[in-house]
Amino acid sequence: MNFAIVRPDDWNFPLLLHVLGAMVFTALLAALAVILVVSLRAGSDRRDALLLSFRVFSVGIVPSYLLMRITAEWILSKENADEDAAWITIGFIATDLGLLVLIVVGVLLGISVRRLKKDREPGRLARPAMVLTMLLIATYAVALWAMTTKPA
Repeated sequence: MNFAIVRPDDWNFPLLLHVLGAMVFTALLAALAVILVVSLRAGSDRRDALLLSFRVFSVGIVPSYLLMRITAEWILSKENADEDAAWITIGFIATDLGLLVLIVVGVLLGISVRRLKKDREPGRLARPAMVLTMLLIATYAVALWAMTTKPA
């Protein structure tokens, strides 16, 4: 039977920040997906939901992503783990490709909010933002699985 190796105490703080950032990030992605679904079903009253979605993205998702990613590098440098390990590779792929998708979602939300301010129809851009957000949630679920099970 294999038991978990006890990590040194100086790893605890960066690991705590990494897990906290990942949890907040994932929760805010789920909230963003729900807000976008609501905005699509709201019809002509989607203004408030789209404004809220952009605020959640810019004030919550971006900082929590940065916290998760920066502390991932920090804990990796302390841990001296094999960077070719499958779980680390899956985490890097999920966050690096996820960043590109996040940028697209941010641009779509930004254009939607700009169209709202000019009294144009923003609805066509909210749908791809919602789909991409749900795709990100699925991607990060795979990364979460890899981080917890640490496949070989």
